[in-house]
Amino acid sequence: MAANAAPAHSAHPAHPARLARSAFGTFVDLLMPPVCAACKAPVVSQGYCADCWSSLPEISGSQCQSCGIPLPIAWQTEAVCLECRRAPPAWNRAIAPYVYAGTARQTLLAFKNGREELAGLMAQAMVRAGAPLLQPGALLLPVPLHRWRLWSRGYNQSLLLARAIARTTGLELRFDLLQRAKPTAKSNGLTRVGRVRNVRGVFRVPSDLRSGLKGRHVILIDDVLTTGATAAACARVLRRAGAARVDVLVHARVAQAEMPTYLATTSRRDADGQG
Repeated sequence: MAANAAPAHSAHPAHPARLARSAFGTFVDLLMPPVCAACKAPVVSQGYCADCWSSLPEISGSQCQSCGIPLPIAWQTEAVCLECRRAPPAWNRAIAPYVYAGTARQTLLAFKNGREELAGLMAQAMVRAGAPLLQPGALLLPVPLHRWRLWSRGYNQSLLLARAIARTTGLELRFDLLQRAKPTAKSNGLTRVGRVRNVRGVFRVPSDLRSGLKGRHVILIDDVLTTGATAAACARVLRRAGAARVDVLVHARVAQAEMPTYLATTSRRDADGQG
């Protein structure tokens, strides 16, 4: 990956614009002191308080090499989960730094509900976990929102994450290659089958832009992976358009053991989860 960070010591003076941004950031912090990304407790700088940091549900053990789900103890020696053995996903590999629970869920909900500044923090974790995918030549594509949803929310959370990842890695980002051609019903409360039906025929690649995908390694960027219905629909469209490989990188993965409860009891604030 390309390293964007400047060296710790530089012979060149700081750029005036950079100094201005730093001063403005300090001024904003004085007016609105930073708070924890999850619980909103006061913190020194943007991030987590000690309690929330220590309780992040990191996916650190064995995980499925296809869908990224944490594997139970009985499956620790296996490469893929039983579900992916039965029905291999349309993408190649999915990775998430966290399970969708506790602190990670709180962070993601805050991000979806107005705290756009959390994109950088979330992207840092995604870059660390997604290092096996974020290789030179990869193309970052955020999962698109329909224009009506974009208008009502004001931003596409997947695009914000993709931009932050692109800034860190130096990888190419395109948000015009994959489009959501029609609106979909909100996915809260839908079963796995319902989510698949909900995104059928929804995504498309404009015919005049297909050459931008031919032979490329594409990394789909999204906030959460639940049943994989949305990612699968996107992957199929991208492969038909010429992509050689499609991987998925998200901030959180709904664990298999929690899936039935998640699908049945998704709250209103979770309603815009892509699936």
